Amino acid sequence: MNKMIKRWLVASIAGLGLLSSVPAVSAQELKVGLVNSERILREAQLARTAEQRLEAEFAKRDKEMQDLATRLRTLAEKLEKESAVLSESERGRRQREVAELDRDLQRKQREFREDLNQRRNEEMAQIQERAQRIIRQIAEAEKFDLIVQEAIYFSPRIDITERVIRALNAAR
Repeated sequence: MNKMIKRWLVASIAGLGLLSSVPAVSAQELKVGLVNSERILREAQLARTAEQRLEAEFAKRDKEMQDLATRLRTLAEKLEKESAVLSESERGRRQREVAELDRDLQRKQREFREDLNQRRNEEMAQIQERAQRIIRQIAEAEKFDLIVQEAIYFSPRIDITERVIRALNAAR
């Protein structure tokens, strides 16, 4: 058994010797870049234009909901003020009207948020797709080995976000 252990140790040590003779890849040889996609979606002119387009597209529905909310508040306040002098049946009718209007407003608000989020996601996906193409072009042109999106820590010297934003703005 001792001979077997000695042979294994000799083989292991020889293996380690072989590994140490293989040249290690130096971190200096690796060209790495970082892109902050949140910053691109916040600062690129394309993103700002998309946001303005969404605001214009949904402005009419937003105004309708604001008007509906105002009408609901007015009806609720009027019911509260006049409740003492109203007949039981009239008070019940107005309460049902307020409750129905409230449900309608909540439904419209939910639909509005869903539609807005869907359209925003569509717009942002297009911007991200264009940004990805630009990032690939920069990577190929400047011979990057790796480009990372998002990181916990990075050196500002590897951040290429500004170049991507400039290229997106120029490509409009």
